[in-house]
Amino acid sequence: MTLPLSRAILHFRHVLVVPSVATAKLSTCSTQDSKCEFKALFNFGDSNSDTGGFWAGFPAQSGPFGITYFKKPTGRATDGRVILDFLAQALGLPFISPYLQSIGSDYRHGANFATLASTVLLPNTSLFVTGISPFSLAIQFNQTKEFKAKVVEHPSTNQKGSTKLPSPDIFGKSLYTFYIGQNEFTSNLKANGIEGVKQYLPQVVSQIAGTIKELYGLGGRTFFVLYLAPVGCYPALLVQLPHETSDLDGFGCLISYNKAVADYNSMLKEALSRTRRDLPDASLINVDTHAVLLQLFQDPTSHGLRYGIRACCGYGGGNYNFQPEVYCGNSKVMNGIKVRAWACKDPNNYVSWDGIHATDAANNLTTLAILNGSIFDPPFPLHKLCNLHPIG
Repeated sequence: MTLPLSRAILHFRHVLVVPSVATAKLSTCSTQDSKCEFKALFNFGDSNSDTGGFWAGFPAQSGPFGITYFKKPTGRATDGRVILDFLAQALGLPFISPYLQSIGSDYRHGANFATLASTVLLPNTSLFVTGISPFSLAIQFNQTKEFKAKVVEHPSTNQKGSTKLPSPDIFGKSLYTFYIGQNEFTSNLKANGIEGVKQYLPQVVSQIAGTIKELYGLGGRTFFVLYLAPVGCYPALLVQLPHETSDLDGFGCLISYNKAVADYNSMLKEALSRTRRDLPDASLINVDTHAVLLQLFQDPTSHGLRYGIRACCGYGGGNYNFQPEVYCGNSKVMNGIKVRAWACKDPNNYVSWDGIHATDAANNLTTLAILNGSIFDPPFPLHKLCNLHPIG
């Protein structure tokens, strides 16, 4: 059983307040010693963990994305790394290649099936016009089956050619991560309201649980399911969603929307508990990233940051620095004047990168809480299975 939320926050808060100590705890191995039970990462998700899949079929991403770590856009919806990148670094693995970016990719250590705007449920016709990706969770799972078939069918040629594949036994030696479900909320809240969105959330958690069972059938045995973030603290939603002042908590976040997310995470927890009983020899771990991000949004200064509900990359200034008509990296003529939404000079002081996605700094702190093990339910000995590398 996991720690009560208040105790869990206090437990990982110490790690976040003193990142140098946390990093030291992870530095238990040299760069040459990459001993880890997990030889690969397979990820399912949306823009919170997309490492370039969405942009594989479009002209190159532009704007200030990637400025903090990569120094150029890489298809990630942030200024640097996503949580998946930090996990890969901690496990001693290279960054995981997007599945849709097949040419020249190295899949020997896994594949990332996530794409920007992906949903858990199959999008219907009306959703496509709002910019929802066709690569829903079911499609991402189908891509996984195709990938495994290709690996198993041609094992002798896996290390040749421009696209490198893993050994056929990799699927039982991998960590499978899920960070998906946000678009079920954010894409429909304005049109349908909280109650309208709640109606299909049972289908969402059922789809996630069902996909885990199917991956188990393909050989997967270890699964991390990251909880949905507190979207009521997102600058984009604070600007775009109608609300009364009375619906704002003491930190400026939307109470009703964050409660809806908390209810969803509880529903997901119950579904995963039932699934766990059906897969007795698997490790199915709830990862309470929601609690970490809520702390960062509500009390950024206690964790070495400055701004919680204000976007780094945006336009408009004020409390949120977010203007939906001028998204991060874009320009537009407004009132006869050309304006541009660009990045702040200090993204390392922000929780929110563009009003929707977390910064490299926030993703780093969230991953430290994961590696510390304090937000796992049930407990999981990651530090005993892998010599964890520093992720600075």
